[in-house]
Amino acid sequence: METIETNNIMQRALAIVSRRKRISATNALHSQLRRCLTVFDLTTLGIGSTLGAGIYILAGTVARDLAGPGVLLSFIIAGIASLLSGLCYAELGSKYPRAGSAYVYSYIVIGELAAFVTGWNLILEYVVGAASAARAWTSTVDSMIGFRMSTFFQSNFPFPFSNSMGMFASYMDIGAFGLTLITTVLLAIGVKESSRMNNFCTTINLTSVAIIVVSGLFKADINNWHIPISQIRQNQSISLAGYGGFLPYSFSGVLSGAATCFYAFVGFDLVATTGEETENPRRAIPISICLVLLVCSIVYCAVAAVLTLMVPYYSIRIDASLPDAFNRVGLPHVKIAITLGAITGLTSSIIGSLFPLPRVLYSMASDGLLFSIFGKVSNRSHTPIYSTLIGGIFASLMALIFDLLTLVEMLSIGTLIAYTQVALAVLISRYETMEDNNHDLSKSILSIISIILALCFISIYSFEKSDFINPISIMIFSILLSILILLIYKTFSKKKQNISNETDNIFLTPLTPWLPIFSIFCNVYLMLKLSFVTWIRFIIWMIMGFSIYFFYGIHQAEKLILPVSIFI
Repeated sequence: METIETNNIMQRALAIVSRRKRISATNALHSQLRRCLTVFDLTTLGIGSTLGAGIYILAGTVARDLAGPGVLLSFIIAGIASLLSGLCYAELGSKYPRAGSAYVYSYIVIGELAAFVTGWNLILEYVVGAASAARAWTSTVDSMIGFRMSTFFQSNFPFPFSNSMGMFASYMDIGAFGLTLITTVLLAIGVKESSRMNNFCTTINLTSVAIIVVSGLFKADINNWHIPISQIRQNQSISLAGYGGFLPYSFSGVLSGAATCFYAFVGFDLVATTGEETENPRRAIPISICLVLLVCSIVYCAVAAVLTLMVPYYSIRIDASLPDAFNRVGLPHVKIAITLGAITGLTSSIIGSLFPLPRVLYSMASDGLLFSIFGKVSNRSHTPIYSTLIGGIFASLMALIFDLLTLVEMLSIGTLIAYTQVALAVLISRYETMEDNNHDLSKSILSIISIILALCFISIYSFEKSDFINPISIMIFSILLSILILLIYKTFSKKKQNISNETDNIFLTPLTPWLPIFSIFCNVYLMLKLSFVTWIRFIIWMIMGFSIYFFYGIHQAEKLILPVSIFI
């Protein structure tokens, strides 16, 4: 009897955490929010959110320390990896154009607990993204005025509590705090108004990039892509510069650089988050996502190429790579365009992070998983007003007390979890049918993820972090890879895809199931490369989230959601 009772409790618990939201593709277009965003608005929002510190900081760092001139290939590989997730977002954003993006997709397709985990991590991503962009903005301005701002803040606004563990910044950044609050107020006024501001900043940023690229091409020297190793060895001031040539750190350096460059593309998911405020979202969302990734890839590759053609890769100055390079080639006036582009680009990044944040809070509150105040919509601006203000204040406080490095480390994990959930949602949405036994589908997907985890562990800890590759590791890797391919083929080859008449105008991810599964592999691989401290912070954040879910959200959601589950 006890065993039967225990099994009943387990089944009920599983049914509760895996219950799903009922939204069909035909009724997904209904919304309380104002539909006013066009393809152009979505594209500029996505570009503005994505193009920021990646241009002005990341290109120089990766070129000098990881890939050399091969940073060009690193950005291409990172762009392709981002496109895998982007195509998955495009299908679900087209099918379910709702505020909340990955959170909503997980709720409709996977289940409530997975949706809460995704939504809670999207909140982390957007809050930290806005705070880090604000800190980078003030750092850029600070460097222009001879670091007077940071000196003033250190003297007058030191961190007031004990900071022996280095958990917080050495001083409170009042500039970043105020900038984030001002942006929050702008977003609270209305969607179209904040979109116009973002369009302006993005236009200035892209114009600055065009000036940088064209000016740099006049000083390009192709010999900087073919530096002989003898030149490097003769220079006593260079300790670690690889072997010269186009790939001085070999192709493994390009891959390491690609893992770093991947985070330069974070931000395109903003496009899917605005589904309820977009005119004709089923056309606009897929087009905008692809345009954002295409434009960003071209811009990153162009800037990386110009930088490494102007100066030798090993001499790039990390903290001011572009201004220093133009000074050395006799074009110091281009620094004005660089500064203007950096300020407007980072302003767009702040808007791009704060814009989707209240939409996720609003969506989760509407489903009962967060407090109802986050679901209030302004009658005047038709925006989630309290979500905008509370989310902006939270981001402002993060910008006030945490330094830039800590914020950037916290950004990546939430993004990768969201990308993984979206790829899973595409698989389940495409292959789950009412007639089949979906329990077998969920077991197969769990087996696939387990094998992917094992392959990623072997790749990182046996191949990357070892000078000698053990033949046994190669054999185990080959066997697991073969099992994975066979399992994918067995699970999906004879299974009919769930494509009905209502999906006629909906974008479909190509090469399914292979493309979503490869996207999952890339995301899991990058997650396992994150530092131990990042995982500790993630665990603390999830404990906070689960406290809200199990003591509040799970009970409120039960009143709104019917217990439809993939497991029952």
